[in-house]
Amino acid sequence: MARISGINIPNDKTIEYALTSIYGIGLTRSRKILKQARADLKTRTSDINEQDLSRISRVIDNSYKVEGELRMQVRDNIRRLKAIGTYRGSRHKKKLPCRGQKTRCNARTTKGRKRMAVGGLSSKKKAAKAKT
Repeated sequence: MARISGINIPNDKTIEYALTSIYGIGLTRSRKILKQARADLKTRTSDINEQDLSRISRVIDNSYKVEGELRMQVRDNIRRLKAIGTYRGSRHKKKLPCRGQKTRCNARTTKGRKRMAVGGLSSKKKAAKAKT
């Protein structure tokens, strides 16, 4: 199993798609990395040789922020926005979408589970229960 930047790369995928399992590397960046390292895009991770693997990891280490370093930078940026009191920072504090999405009917990912009405049952369930 190949290991780049402290992450185990899946063996069953081509190297082009396997690199996307590293935080901070998407498909476009993966293709750029492989082009810089002069590695074949369609090679399976299990079939890649040590030379190509070391060139790929060298390109990633020298050119891009990935994994822990990138996560730290993102966390620091969000912390800075909260500290200076920006609108985006306040949205992060409230755990609401901060990129302009509507929250009236969606945004369940950030808002969490729907809360029940007072008393535990919604009005529709109460009406159905009263009929029986």
